[in-house]
Amino acid sequence: MAFSTGIFAKNKKATVESASKANYKPLSKTSAKIWRSRISWRITSAVFLTIMAIQAVVLSLTLDQKEQQILNVVREVGRSSIASTLTETMKFLETPFTQEKADRLISSTIVNGFTVYTTDLLLLGSYGEPVSMVMLDQESLSKTYRTNDGGSYEVVYRPNDLSRPYIIVARLNSDKVAPQLFNFVEQTIIIMLLMSLLVTTVLMIALGHWLLEPILFMRNNLITAAKNPENPKISESPYGTADEIGDTIALAQKLIHQNSDNMMQVRSAAEDKIHKLAYFDTLTGLPNRTLFIQKFTEMAFNVTDDKSPRLAVITMDLDHFKDINDSMGHNVGDAILRGVGKRLRNSLPDHAIVARSGEDEFSITMPLSTDLNTGRDVAEKVSAIIREEPFKVYNENFQVRTSIGVSTFPDDGKDPSEVLKHADIALNRAKEEGRDRVKEYTEDFDKAVQARFQLLRDLRDALENKELTIFYQPQFDLNTGAIIGAEALLRWWKKDDSKEGGHYISPVEFIPIAEQSGLIVPIGEWVLEEACRTAKTWEDAGKEIRIAVNVSGAQFFQSDLVGHTKNVLKRTGVKPQMVELEVTESVFMDDINIAINTLKELHELGVELAIDDFGTGYSSLSYLRQFNIDRLKIDQSFIRNALTNDDDAAIARTIVRLGHSLNLKVIAEGVETKEHEQFLVDEGCDEVQGFRYSKPVPKDEFWEFATSYDGKLSSFGA
Repeated sequence: MAFSTGIFAKNKKATVESASKANYKPLSKTSAKIWRSRISWRITSAVFLTIMAIQAVVLSLTLDQKEQQILNVVREVGRSSIASTLTETMKFLETPFTQEKADRLISSTIVNGFTVYTTDLLLLGSYGEPVSMVMLDQESLSKTYRTNDGGSYEVVYRPNDLSRPYIIVARLNSDKVAPQLFNFVEQTIIIMLLMSLLVTTVLMIALGHWLLEPILFMRNNLITAAKNPENPKISESPYGTADEIGDTIALAQKLIHQNSDNMMQVRSAAEDKIHKLAYFDTLTGLPNRTLFIQKFTEMAFNVTDDKSPRLAVITMDLDHFKDINDSMGHNVGDAILRGVGKRLRNSLPDHAIVARSGEDEFSITMPLSTDLNTGRDVAEKVSAIIREEPFKVYNENFQVRTSIGVSTFPDDGKDPSEVLKHADIALNRAKEEGRDRVKEYTEDFDKAVQARFQLLRDLRDALENKELTIFYQPQFDLNTGAIIGAEALLRWWKKDDSKEGGHYISPVEFIPIAEQSGLIVPIGEWVLEEACRTAKTWEDAGKEIRIAVNVSGAQFFQSDLVGHTKNVLKRTGVKPQMVELEVTESVFMDDINIAINTLKELHELGVELAIDDFGTGYSSLSYLRQFNIDRLKIDQSFIRNALTNDDDAAIARTIVRLGHSLNLKVIAEGVETKEHEQFLVDEGCDEVQGFRYSKPVPKDEFWEFATSYDGKLSSFGA
C-alpha cells in the first residue's frame, strides 16, 4: 500500500479511523474492479499504444543506421582479409596477387571477387566473381553497391585502407546482413513490448490508486445514492481532501447527503400538501367532507365508561348563495364563505368539528352536553351565529340566511354515515319548505325520500312505456270569442291494481322530480313532438289552432332546443306559427345572453314565444325589450285574487298595459268566473283560458269541444 500511504499522509488520523471502519475491504474490491472497468482499459490501451507508436517511430528511424553498421562490419572483415593477402612487389604495373593467393582468399573469406587498380585507376587484374562497379574517376571511389537480392555487397578499398598503393574493388558476401537485421528488429520489438507493459503497469497502478480507485469509489456511492436517494447508505470516504480528487469526492458525498435531506423535506412538504388537499378545504381552511366523516366516526365510536357519546350532526346550506355569486361575483361569494367558516369556528366549542362539505354547505358535529342537550339546540345556535350580524365584504353588507338539517347519533342511526345522510335529508326538507329554517330528521323524511326515488323510477318507466299523455286546455280571443289556441299539459296515468286500474299523478308531484333529475328534457322533447303532431292533425281536419307548449329551464339551457324544434317542425309538417313555446321569466334570468340568443334563433324559425307566469319572477324591463317574444301570460294567482285583492288587481292591470306598450299580446290564465272575465275585458286583456271555459281534456274530447263550440263566450253562462 505504498501509494495509499502517500495519499493518507496528511490525514493520518482519518486513515486510521477509516481502516477501523473496515473501509479497506471496499477499496480492495474497488482495486479488483479497476482492471474490469472500461475507463481502465481505455487508459491502458491508450498508454500502451502510445508507447508502442513512439518506439516504432524510433525503430524505423534507426533501422537504416543499424543496417549500415552491419555492412560496415562486413566491409571491415573484407578489408582485413584482402590486406593480409596482399604481396609486396616493386613493379608498378604488376598485380600484388598471385592466382593462388587470390583463389585462397576467395575460397576462405567473404570475398567473392575483386579487381585491382593502380592509384591512377589502371586495371591490373580481376579475380573471382565479376565486380559490377568500374573505377572510372575519383568520384567512383566513394561508391558502394549492393545487389537486389542483398547477397553481395561491393565496396572500394583505397590505398590508406590497405596500406598499399592500390585500389581494390571487392565483391563481398552479405547474405548474413538480413538475418542480423531481423534479429535486431525482433529484439527491439520484444524490448519495446516489455518496456510498454512495464510503463503501462506502473502508470496504471499509480493512476489506479490516485485516480481510478477514487473515481470508482465515488461512482459506486453515486449508484447507491441513485437507487435510494432519500436514504443513501454510502460508504464513508477514506480519501483526504488534500488533492483535487479527494476534495471532489468529499463534495460529492456532501451533495448526496444534501440531496437526501432536500428530498426528505420535499416529500414531507408534499405529503403535508397532499394531506391538506385531501382532507382540508383550500378556501376556508376547514376540514372537508372526507375528514369530517373520519372525525365524526372516531367521535362516534369513542366509547367511555361503557357508554357511547350522543352527537349532534348539523348540515347547513347558505340560502340563495348562487344568486350572490352570479350577481356580485365569485370573489364576494368566496369572502362570504371564508367569513361563515371563521365565524362558526370561533363561536363553537373547540371540541366541535366544523367542515365545509360542499360549495355553500357546512357540516358540524359535537357532543351533546347539559347546556346544549338536543341537536336542535345546536342548530338554533348555529343559525343565530350566522344571523347575528351581516357579513361585510368590500364595504357592503350581506345578510346571510341558512337552511339547516339536524340528526343525532345514535338516536337517528347506529352508523355515522347513516346519521349524516339523515341530516342531509333534513336539510333538503328545510330547503323544500321555503329555506331559512331548521328541520330535525324524522323517519317520515326518509320515507318521503324513498317515495321520491320510487316516483322517479316509475316516471322513467312511464316515459319508456308511453304511459304519459297530453291534455289540452282551450285559449280564447277575449274580443271575438274564437278558439285561437290550446295549451298542451302533461298528464300521467299511473297504472295500479285498484278497481279503476290506475290513477292520475298530479304534475305538482312529478314535474319537480323530473326537473331535478334532468328527466324533464326527454319528456319535454316528447311533449313538443306529440303536441305538434296533434296540431297538424287538427290543421288537416280544417281547424288551425295554435298549440302552446311549456319549455323547462333544463330544456332551455341543457339541450339543443332550437335544433330539436327545427327537426320537429320538419318531421310533423306543422306550420311554425301554429306552435308557441312558453318559458317562465325566471328561466331567462339564469343567463340573459344565452336567453336572448336562443329566443332570437327560435323566432327565426317562425314559432311564437310567450313568457309564462309573468309577474312572479324578477324580469328587468331593459332585458324584456330585447326578447323576441309575442305574448305575456299573466299568472293565474293574480287573476284568481284580482276581485278580492287590490294589489293582485293592480299587478294584472299593469301587465296588460305593459304588454300593449311593447306591442305584445296578453293572455290571462286561471279565469274561473264571469266576473274574472269581465275584469279582463275592462282592462283590455287580449286572450283568456281557465276552468270557466274548459278544464284540460284529452285531445279527442278537445276536438269534440272545438267542433261543437258556437264561438260565443256568453254561452258558458254565469
